Amino acid sequence: MKMLLVRKFRVLILMVFLVACTMHIMIDLLPRLERPPRPSPPAAAAPLAALFEHPLYRAALPPLADGDLLFNVNSDIRFNPRAAEQTEWQNEDHHEEFLPTGETSIDSYPNWLKFHIGINRYELYSRHNPAIEALLQDLVSQKITSVAMKSGGTQLKLIMTFQNYGQALFKPMKQTREQETPPDFFYFSDYERHNAEIAAFHLDILDFRRVPPVAGRLVNMTREIRDVTRDKKLWRTFFISPANNICFYGECSYYCSTEHALCGKPDQIEGSLAAFLPDLSLAKRKTWRNPWRRSYHKRKKAEWEVDPDYCEEVKQTPPYDSGTRILDIMDMTVFDFLMGNMDRHHYETFEKFGNETFIIHLDNGRGFGKYSHDELSILVPLNQCCRIRKSTYLRLQLLAKEEYKLSLLMKESLLKDKIAPILYQPHLEAMDRRLRIVLKAVSDCIEKDGYDNVVENDFNTDVNTVTTER
Repeated sequence: MKMLLVRKFRVLILMVFLVACTMHIMIDLLPRLERPPRPSPPAAAAPLAALFEHPLYRAALPPLADGDLLFNVNSDIRFNPRAAEQTEWQNEDHHEEFLPTGETSIDSYPNWLKFHIGINRYELYSRHNPAIEALLQDLVSQKITSVAMKSGGTQLKLIMTFQNYGQALFKPMKQTREQETPPDFFYFSDYERHNAEIAAFHLDILDFRRVPPVAGRLVNMTREIRDVTRDKKLWRTFFISPANNICFYGECSYYCSTEHALCGKPDQIEGSLAAFLPDLSLAKRKTWRNPWRRSYHKRKKAEWEVDPDYCEEVKQTPPYDSGTRILDIMDMTVFDFLMGNMDRHHYETFEKFGNETFIIHLDNGRGFGKYSHDELSILVPLNQCCRIRKSTYLRLQLLAKEEYKLSLLMKESLLKDKIAPILYQPHLEAMDRRLRIVLKAVSDCIEKDGYDNVVENDFNTDVNTVTTER
């Protein structure tokens, strides 16, 4: 009897405890159940999306006449995709390419061809051309059908042809993101970096649109290079390293030996793929010596390095004595300074457009070599000439603002690439620092010569709605 009472008492205590716990939980939850749910904060617009909605990035180009287009789609030249299968050539100069007639829909053209026929006097591609994003995807996904070494040059580059007959220049990885150019290296002894080529294309956020599309790709050296190449010289340079990695070194002026071999892990290597411009047989390009070219000599200085009035001499020499070419040089100067690129010895333009056209920003692989040093000599053209486009100046001011910070925009843009992250964080921060230096240089010019003598108004429409301060 006593044991029965004890058991009943224990059961009663347990029930009381359970009831108390249940009431405590309900009391705790009741306010939450009665409280209306908090609305989710509105999604903030991505900085890049907001940037491209800014009036500075929505200004229209001048109307395009037939002479402003690189190609007329209704040309009698016929597009023959099988021409890209020819393998005798070693240089893009010898490669044949054909344009389409108006017999087929432009929508059916491959993306590399859409890129080519979109080139005009003012830009390589429009701001919102969907073919460019599609072309970038092609560069990282299309099957590689043939590989050959590009002739000439100081370092190994490969010409890759894809299943859709597009072609790209492949620069393999030679340095990690964190490595800086050694301080004792001359600029002409520096490595060409694949990630610098990719970052240069994304730096077209400045709205220059003068760098051919570039994307990063992880390449299988066995299946996608060795097994598809018909270049015997390249094929013979493949070997297996002591670490059992696949390596090759090719042929070039420098850095092409077993001591500078490119090795995979075990056969994967990353690199940049830059889409080819139209073949020279169809769209001739003119090569110009950069007036501010360096001496490329260990001891000798260039004329611009010793003559502070050098720009006055340049401005009296064609094509810099008229038109917009001197302003194009200033754009290129700003572009190179932000990257730290000292290797701009020549530049190219499309011959069809004469002197009234943009400079193509090719070969950017020696940019982003140092994040701890700002090479002020790159800015000498701007300091000597004290000229800049108003559109460029306003965009630089915009990218210095906190809401459109250049480093953040670049970081967001570069995350789209398949081999991201592309730049080491200190390189991104260095661009913000260099941007401030550029703006200070322009400000000093304005203080010295006056705003109207320094800033060239290149807008075709009223820009009073632009919210950037003068």
